[in-house]
Amino acid sequence: MSELEYVALREFAVPGGLVGGPFGSKLVSTDYVPEGVPVIRGQNLASPGYFDASEFVFVSEEKVERDLSRNLAEPGDVVFTQRGTLGQVGIVPDAPFPRYVISQSQMRMRVDRRVAEPRYIYYCFRDPRMVQMIQARAITTGVPHINLGILAELPIPRRPLVEQRRIVEVLGALDDKIAVNERIAQTALELGTAIYAHRASSAPTWRSVSLADAAQWYSGGTPRTTEPAYWNGHIPWISAISLKSPWIDDSPRKLTSLGAANGTRIVPPGTIIFVVRGSSLKEEFRIGIAQCEVAFGQDCKALVAVDGIDHDLLFHAIRHHTADILELVDETSIGAGRLATDLIEKLLVRVPDTPSDATVDALKSLNQSAAAKQRESRTLAELRDTLLPKLISGELRVRDAEKAVEEAL
Repeated sequence: MSELEYVALREFAVPGGLVGGPFGSKLVSTDYVPEGVPVIRGQNLASPGYFDASEFVFVSEEKVERDLSRNLAEPGDVVFTQRGTLGQVGIVPDAPFPRYVISQSQMRMRVDRRVAEPRYIYYCFRDPRMVQMIQARAITTGVPHINLGILAELPIPRRPLVEQRRIVEVLGALDDKIAVNERIAQTALELGTAIYAHRASSAPTWRSVSLADAAQWYSGGTPRTTEPAYWNGHIPWISAISLKSPWIDDSPRKLTSLGAANGTRIVPPGTIIFVVRGSSLKEEFRIGIAQCEVAFGQDCKALVAVDGIDHDLLFHAIRHHTADILELVDETSIGAGRLATDLIEKLLVRVPDTPSDATVDALKSLNQSAAAKQRESRTLAELRDTLLPKLISGELRVRDAEKAVEEAL
């Protein structure tokens, strides 16, 4: 296999194609309006996919024409984080907007399509070695950051377009399947809650029960973080930060059996866990259902449904009342959201008289399907993350990667 030639990123951009965000006061939070031109921020690049188009702020068309015309991005542009979480990268999507503004903390590249595929550049920046290089070259004065000069000189392996496209097709097939799985799981989640809501409002034999009576309530805790024997085990430890999926089967932090026995609690599969303290509570109610044994922190509560009430149904019952629950949230002395137990346990939910109700079977099936899609996506992501650096570096031949992806899909 021939040695790859590495060239500066700027050689893959159109003339003037590397642009930074607005300077200083040209874009501030008071410029945001309800609709207009969307602003690309760090959270739009935080998704494991190409781009997260779910959270935008906007500026007016007049503001763009007056002050921000040099800071525009369009579909197909590659966007990089300049300050904040260094190493983030995304590709501006084809929809739903024709143009975007990049924030002060982002930089964008307009790729010269004659020499490079935008997704090839994107995957080069997803390589962990590139992330390490960016962090190593960051300017550490103040908030660690990079500038256009550093970005422009980062080394990218030069390849023929046809080879770039083959690499993109291999890695893109995995990312596309993961995205499909996420949509299926989200649809199953929303459908399950909608089915519950319909039955709860129309089934004459269903009864109302308080959350206090519907489940056994448990509090968690944090084992001593300075004790290495407690951490890096096999038991997922769920916190207000890590509870991001409705289907709880993993966590970035894991406990050993010794850690789980010192300062926290293990709960069984089917346990419902939700956040009762944290900054996220100001905007969202995070709730999930355990797919395996897990431990959890003091910022969460765990509910184990009592006999006669199905845990899958109870999960959707609580989720159905998200708006009501957020109304109960107040604020701690440090500004975090807080959900008092004595308030939420009074919440009334509707449940069937018998757990053999057909609704239970439907909700259980939807939950199992969504959780399975999540597990499959994790396997595919692990394969992608294994193949990516080897493909970018030339260590792995494209045809061998294609075979591995075909077997996985």
